[in-house]
Amino acid sequence: MSAKLKSFLLVLIPFTLLFFGIQFYIVGLVKEQEGTFFYNTWSIYVFHFFVTLIIYMLVLFVNKILPDKTGFVFMGCSLLKMMAAFVFLLPLIQVKEQYGINDVFAFFIPYFLFLFLETFYVLKIINQK
Repeated sequence: MSAKLKSFLLVLIPFTLLFFGIQFYIVGLVKEQEGTFFYNTWSIYVFHFFVTLIIYMLVLFVNKILPDKTGFVFMGCSLLKMMAAFVFLLPLIQVKEQYGINDVFAFFIPYFLFLFLETFYVLKIINQK
């Protein structure tokens, strides 16, 4: 395992646990007043954790082989991440029962937090030249 991947994991794991705990607490408060959520908090964070890890590992791999294509790979992976998010949310979209905006926020707030983390670390890789 490379040093960059280890340092990324040393940030990603606490980052995931911290925001999972915060969101789990907030979702618990909202559930008491407005009812249930379509997705569990843990399933959202497992999705984001593994997608972020896979994207970062792919970017590291491409950076090792073709460093000038690293940015393009990250942009392509971001597009794939958006499509994966759509597939993940498809059952929520197709359900006949009406779920609220809280479900959308419960997914997309972590989405953008993890996207920010990915972007920060990928920029560090790109700017190392």
